[in-house]
Amino acid sequence: MRTVGVEEELMLVDGETGRPLSLAAHTLRHAADDEEAAAATSDEVPGGSIEHELQQQQVETDTVPHTDMTALGEDVRVWRRQAINAARRAGARVIASGTSPVRAEPAIVGKERYLQMVEHFGLTTLEELTGGLHVHVSVESDEEGVGVLDRIRGSLPALLALTANSPFWQGENSKYASFRSQAMGRWPTTGPTELFGSAENYHRIVKAMIGSGAILDEGMVHFDARLSHHYPTVEIRVADVCADAEDTVVIAALCRALVDTAANEWRAGTEPLSTAMAVLRLMHWQAGRFGIDGDLIDPRTLTPRPARDVVSDLVDDLRPALQENGDEALVDEGVERIFTNGNGAMRQRAVLEKTGQLSDVVADLATVTAGLEG
Repeated sequence: MRTVGVEEELMLVDGETGRPLSLAAHTLRHAADDEEAAAATSDEVPGGSIEHELQQQQVETDTVPHTDMTALGEDVRVWRRQAINAARRAGARVIASGTSPVRAEPAIVGKERYLQMVEHFGLTTLEELTGGLHVHVSVESDEEGVGVLDRIRGSLPALLALTANSPFWQGENSKYASFRSQAMGRWPTTGPTELFGSAENYHRIVKAMIGSGAILDEGMVHFDARLSHHYPTVEIRVADVCADAEDTVVIAALCRALVDTAANEWRAGTEPLSTAMAVLRLMHWQAGRFGIDGDLIDPRTLTPRPARDVVSDLVDDLRPALQENGDEALVDEGVERIFTNGNGAMRQRAVLEKTGQLSDVVADLATVTAGLEG
């Protein structure tokens, strides 16, 4: 059974105003003293940490690889608690949101690589303050991984729609369910990918991208899904970070089933859909704009259909893998919960409509992130 690990980009905010706070360094110092985190960390396997992200208002957590989704969920919660406890001691709260609901003034962490990014990409780096969910699913080889990448392209917009959790940008209603997906589009490598065909071609393209000088290194290959340059995994990066850890686990299970199904198709010689890049970009835009509260573009017919129908078809396509992994009930119940209760963007908008205060949106996000309310 394939292992799965997740990375979550979290924001540090003021408990009263909701404004992002530049307290990452203080938070990480407090985190280093946390006994629960030390117990959850192992030198024998990758993952299991809390560390800096691009901005001083962020930290990133990651889990160790798991085959069992219950264990993965507990690990996600352990690292969220670690971040929350350390942030509290530093004077902040933690939210899992694709963007800051209130106006923010990002402040770059002073690492040499980040400062190089400021010089090279200017405002794109300076203004970047987003929170993503990255799911790592193990693969047996780069060839299998590229076979997977070629066959999951059309399914990734549905994951974005389910996780959309960033309707506000700089204190304004963006009209998007995931404005993070728009903000990330400013980077030169973000988005869907062409058909690679082979690991050799994938690595040739990445090498050419780095050699062009347009990006600094392999870490800046921000495809919606890519081969990890650290681990033997496919890294699916399209999703907004989920406010509710239960949703994180559902998305992780879907990602594993996607990889399983695509890998089986690759081994069987089933050709991937040859969807044009221009259409994939439309599918991605549509998912970011409307989330699950509207139509998505069906990956087979390339026509608009209700989001629930598109997602239901995806789950049915993945059902054999979900059953084999023991994740069928988890995903069926989780997807139904998301459609019944709404995704993160819908919840954020509902809170604002109820109270009229973006600070209340942030407070609600902090509560859900901590697992105190579903």
